[in-house]
Amino acid sequence: MQIRTPAVAGMFYPSEPRELKSLVHDCFMHPFGPGKIPPSESTKKIFGIICPHAGYVYSGPIACHSFYKISSSPIELFIIIGPNHWGIGCNVASMKDCSWETPLGNVEVDSESVKELSKISETIELDFFSHTKEHSLEVQVPILQEVFSKGFKILPIALIDQTKNTAIELGRCIAKIAKKKNSMIIGSSDFTHYEENNFAHKQDKALIEPILNLDLDSFYKILNEKKITACGYGAIATTMVACKELGATKGELLKYATSGDITGDKSSVVGYGSIIFT
Repeated sequence: MQIRTPAVAGMFYPSEPRELKSLVHDCFMHPFGPGKIPPSESTKKIFGIICPHAGYVYSGPIACHSFYKISSSPIELFIIIGPNHWGIGCNVASMKDCSWETPLGNVEVDSESVKELSKISETIELDFFSHTKEHSLEVQVPILQEVFSKGFKILPIALIDQTKNTAIELGRCIAKIAKKKNSMIIGSSDFTHYEENNFAHKQDKALIEPILNLDLDSFYKILNEKKITACGYGAIATTMVACKELGATKGELLKYATSGDITGDKSSVVGYGSIIFT
């Protein structure tokens, strides 16, 4: 079995286990975080979530809103979808016979579910190399390890192709896999990149509205017309499609903030949103 070693430990999050655990705790208790430590008391059925993937000191508190909401759910499989920032490997890539290493231990890829997905999806390919540098999926895993027992597995999917047609095809296939286990879909994306703070808020508010309405056509229309620089737009769209197939009727914005809101430097910011689908 191959080991996918961390690409951004020591950069996006600490490489030392105790320091990492402490930072995750601080993200939950941060003024921009949920202000509570898991597990939650929520019994609401949640089909999927949208989480950011920047360095924990920037986006961790926002991400923890989604993780807190799902923390009492008995989840066996996390299907994590994110953009392939490096553009290496396959257009739509998963992997099998592999574990992901983090400073908190290893998490196994659910090879059985990956094989099944590759049989029913026309777009997905199995390629270890596509995942070697990508951080959008990796940064989710240590927080999952802290929040959930080590019994869960992951199904990682990295996207170069983020078109609407791919999101529809892949989302429908992911829903079929998710129905067979206690699954949670995580769409990993940041929102507007490197714009002034007020402009970023305005842009992202416009894009979040169709996400909450599960309106895929409006989502891509606004994305393109306003030229919104959300890096994982295909991951968001795929998650929307999959969750709607599973029975979700709406999205709920738990928290939105920018890097500027957190650091105070509002001249050039990145937007982060935490959303659940119910």
